[in-house]
Amino acid sequence: MSSQAHSIVMLRRNFTHIGRNPTSVFNAVLMPIVIMLMFVYMFGKAFSVGVDYIDYATPGLMLLAVCYGLGSTATAVNSDMTKGIINRFKAMDVSRGAVLTGHVIATVLTNLVAIAALTGVAFALGFSPSASALDWLGVLGMIVLLGFAAGWFTVALGLFAKSPETAGLAAVPLVMLPFFSSAIVPADKMGPGLREFAEYQPFTPIIETLRGLLNGAPSGRDAITAIAWCVLIAAIGYLWARSTFNKRA
Repeated sequence: MSSQAHSIVMLRRNFTHIGRNPTSVFNAVLMPIVIMLMFVYMFGKAFSVGVDYIDYATPGLMLLAVCYGLGSTATAVNSDMTKGIINRFKAMDVSRGAVLTGHVIATVLTNLVAIAALTGVAFALGFSPSASALDWLGVLGMIVLLGFAAGWFTVALGLFAKSPETAGLAAVPLVMLPFFSSAIVPADKMGPGLREFAEYQPFTPIIETLRGLLNGAPSGRDAITAIAWCVLIAAIGYLWARSTFNKRA
C-alpha cells in the first residue's frame, strides 16, 4: 500500500476518533461560536472599531476557530505515542509519515468545518463582507495554509509532551495568543507593551490579511508577512515533529 493510501487510512481513523469524542467536537466547532456570541452581544458595543463589530471580529474569530481545535490534536498525537499504537503500526508496515500526515489533514478539515459553521452564524448576526469570489478564494487559501502550519506545529507539541494531559496543556498558548492580537480590538487601542506585542506577533498579520480580503481591500504587505509566518511555523513544526517522532518511535 502506498504512503498516500496509508495517509487516507490514518485520516479515516482520526475522524472516527473525533466523532467518538464530543468534547473535541465542542472545542473545535461550537466553542468559537459561543465566543462569537459572547463578544458580539456582550462586548461588541463597548469597542469602537469604525465598522459593525461583527464585521471587524469575524476574521479574528476565524483564526480563533483554528486554534481551539489544536488541543485535541496534540492529545491524540501523544496518545498514539504513549499507548503503543505506533509500535502496532510499525508491525503492520504502515508508513511513519502517514501517521503524522493523517493528524495534520484531519486538523485542517476540522478547521474548515468549524469556520464554515462560524461564518454561517456570523451571517445570521449581520456579517456583511465586501469580498469578491477571488477574495473568498484567498480567505480559503489563507485558512488552509494556517491550518496546515498550526497542525504541524501542534503535532510536534504532542510528540514532545510526556503525557496526553501535558500535550493538551502545551497547546493552550496557541489558543490564548489570538486574544493578544488584533482579533478582538485593534492593536493601536492597546496599552504600551501589549500594543507592540500584538503588532509583531504572528497572528496579527494573518488576521489583517483575512480582514482585508473579506473587506474587498487586501493588503499585499500583510499577505506576504502572513504567508511568511505560516511557512516558517509549518517548517519548524514539520522538522521538529519528524525529528521527535524518529527518536521516540
